[in-house]
Amino acid sequence: MMTKEVEKKILQYIHAQPRAVQEIAKHINKNWRTADSYVQKIVDESGQLAVRTFRGGTRGALKIVYWNNKDSVNASEFQERLFKRIEIGRRKRDFSPLDIYNYVAENKRSARSGSYTVGNELFNQNLSSFLKSAKERLLVFSGNCSFVNLQENGKSMLDVLTELAEKGTDIKVLTRVDFASLGNLQKLLSINFALGKEAIEVRHCEQPLRGFLVDENALRLKEEVNPDEYKQGELPEDIRVILYDIRDSDWVKWTKDVFYNLFRTSIAGEKRVKDLKSIRRNA
Repeated sequence: MMTKEVEKKILQYIHAQPRAVQEIAKHINKNWRTADSYVQKIVDESGQLAVRTFRGGTRGALKIVYWNNKDSVNASEFQERLFKRIEIGRRKRDFSPLDIYNYVAENKRSARSGSYTVGNELFNQNLSSFLKSAKERLLVFSGNCSFVNLQENGKSMLDVLTELAEKGTDIKVLTRVDFASLGNLQKLLSINFALGKEAIEVRHCEQPLRGFLVDENALRLKEEVNPDEYKQGELPEDIRVILYDIRDSDWVKWTKDVFYNLFRTSIAGEKRVKDLKSIRRNA
């Protein structure tokens, strides 16, 4: 498995100038096949690198890796419009996941209402099992990391995330990092401290999506409905949280690309936490 240190070493090496995969393999002291798989992982996940093969299909084929300056999400016209709305959104009210759900084939999607009980206990959400299905990667769109305080069937989401981190699942989180979210972030980042490694990577980003993306397989987006925004009797009483589950590979990949587009241009969460703590308050 590629470590953060090796990934950084590859990125710095390529940023200086384009390199052949064989050069990268020598630089990180790995064989060609391993180096090639590492490069492809970076290409797929963050888009920071791109690859071009010369004389493909011949014994003299040469694969060159270079820095990818393109910073857009590959998408159809309506996906581009959706991305622009997500990109300029700051709070959850700025974008409805229903606008994505509308475009997904009916046999590859499902939606239902859920709710919270007293004490942040989840009802009719099955979030624990959804998160535990992650094998390699869990991407999190959040507002203030309040999900770390949720409970389901007596088990906290923080414990679920700890279990995922322990088994090596790569967890990345987009969230606001400010004074309001500081307590939640400290709980989340305490997992890294306990494990002695950066199992969870957080970036500061104000964005309107709320949800989780598991591996390359499944996406769950959440929409909270505020009754105060509707006239009395206009909204069904049992509609407070709407969960949109999407298993369309094209839309899951597009959402992953949206995540990484935001992620790679956002500031590191731990750096921002450190800066917040450095601010002196009047006695």
